[in-house]
Amino acid sequence: MAKTQLNVRVDEDTARAARERAQARGMSVNRYIEELVMQDTGEAGHTFVEAAADFMKQYESVFAEEFGADGEGHDTARRTRRTDEGRR
Repeated sequence: MAKTQLNVRVDEDTARAARERAQARGMSVNRYIEELVMQDTGEAGHTFVEAAADFMKQYESVFAEEFGADGEGHDTARRTRRTDEGRR
């Protein structure tokens, strides 16, 4: 994505807070402000949800095999069988 320059005037306390929070996160003030705007517009959350949906779709068969359609995993079924067998 192409970048454009944006000049913003804020009071000294706001500027100090932005610098401190950016430094605490290990990023530039520019990146910190960019992330705040992206969060505010919902883009970051939307991107996360899309990535999570793609992941689940890609690995759907693996999850179904491991946990079954009802959400109980193979280990649960094995523990149940062992417990039932121990009662006999």
